[in-house]
Amino acid sequence: MPWDRFLKRVQEEGYDGVEMVLPATAAGQEPILNGLQEYGLKLIAQHGDTVATDFSAHAKELESRLRSMLEAKAVLITSCTGKDYFSFEQNTQLILISKRIAQENNQPIIHETRRGKFSFAAHITRKYLEAIPSLRLNLDIAHWYMVADSYLDDQAAAVELAIERTAHIQARVGNIQGFEPGSPQWDQAWQQHLLQWDKVVVRHRRLGVAELGITCDRYMKDFLKERYK
Repeated sequence: MPWDRFLKRVQEEGYDGVEMVLPATAAGQEPILNGLQEYGLKLIAQHGDTVATDFSAHAKELESRLRSMLEAKAVLITSCTGKDYFSFEQNTQLILISKRIAQENNQPIIHETRRGKFSFAAHITRKYLEAIPSLRLNLDIAHWYMVADSYLDDQAAAVELAIERTAHIQARVGNIQGFEPGSPQWDQAWQQHLLQWDKVVVRHRRLGVAELGITCDRYMKDFLKERYK
């Protein structure tokens, strides 16, 4: 549907904003940004479309793509960064590129936990968190459950460190074999996600953080608003 109609529906359904991939050009972004302003919505700009397999090309593409988002003045840029097959040093370089852009432009940039990226698994992401104290996450822990084929009970230290560094919650629900379990037999998966999200919220409240964003689908929006009001 046209952007204006979509964003009007977002506002009418009670969301505070949207998390989305922006077009790369100013002309492509214009109708979206105009609609966000008209309906008083916040923007989390999502980066996930840097796909070059050659590392040098990938690094240049990442920087160009992040810089193309700066004019949008998003409350956050959340980046699906790097590749699972890049080396630790290469992915670290990509994280530091985003850090430099964030600092130069006073634009928060965080990194989503996601399969196929540097942050594809809890134990791997832990190494980056330990090496880069400024690294902050958009926690989509469903990906980690799938990769580990478990709810990470044996990786509690890695999960706790991730929770300490979480700046946004991507409230996707998944079990150890797939996403979006809706039937009663997947109650364990639902409870595991709530356990980790609750910890993030409690930590932010304890630190006095004024606002914590949660990106969620329509079916859980009202439930989460009530739970974390």
